[in-house]
Parts: sequence; C-alpha cells; structure tokens
Amino acid sequence: MDVLVAIDGSDESTAALERALGVTDAMDGSVTVAYAVDPSVFDLGGSAPVSGLSDADRRLIVESVEDTERRGMDVLDDAAALAADRGRTVETELLYGDPVRAITGFAESEGFDAIYVGHRGLSERTERLVGSVAKGIVERTPITVTVVR
Repeated sequence: MDVLVAIDGSDESTAALERALGVTDAMDGSVTVAYAVDPSVFDLGGSAPVSGLSDADRRLIVESVEDTERRGMDVLDDAAALAADRGRTVETELLYGDPVRAITGFAESEGFDAIYVGHRGLSERTERLVGSVAKGIVERTPITVTVVR
C-alpha cells in the first residue's frame, strides 16, 4: 500500500502522518509526505499599504514564495525526522499550486492507494476564506481519503 500524506505543519497533519505510518507499517507499505505551496495566494494581499481594519481583514497572510518554500521544506524535514524516530523513511515532495488540486493531481498521477490529511490545517481564518483542504480533497479524488482529527 502506497500512501500520500498531505501536511502543513499543524498538529492534525502530524496526526495524519502518524496514522499513515502505523497503517503502512502493518502492511509493509510506503509513505510519501507532500506540502503544497500556492503562489496565487500571495497575490491576494496586494502591495499597496493597508488602508484600514476592513482592508486588513480581507487580506490573506502575504509572504514571498521563497519564504513559503522554505517553511514547506522545514515542515517536510520535520515529517521525515518524525518518521525516522519511528524507524521509518518517507519520501517528501514540495508541490506547487492550489493544495487540493496539487495533492489530488499528484496522488492520481503517481498511483497512490490512499491519501491521509489532517481535519483542520494551520489557519482557521484562511480556511473560512478559501475552504477546507481536507473537504476539497475528499470531493475531488476517487482515491480513498482518511481525514484524521
């Protein structure tokens, strides 16, 4: 069984990785951990100064793609270290694009048997604005998805 785990550094995504490691260990399967960088999100903040509280509230967190890539690599490194602590190795992938499309597209193109994802990611505010990644993955792919709390 080959499993893809979508992570973002949240406790829930760490729980998803731990669950996937346990399941695949019992089945002699492999785990790949993926983090998606979405460059389009960073354009939503704009470069103009914030004009007031209502303007600030409409903007998402704005950071450079390079900072997000670096954070993604740190999250992937942490995931690989967690797996190593449990005597396992994992493959890691830094993906680009909308997380739902990037994760499902990668999972389907690589032939994964299942996807594990945390119930809620790092930012509830972002989730309210752009939707739940876990829900989007479940709705978008024919692959079995396990949502972990």
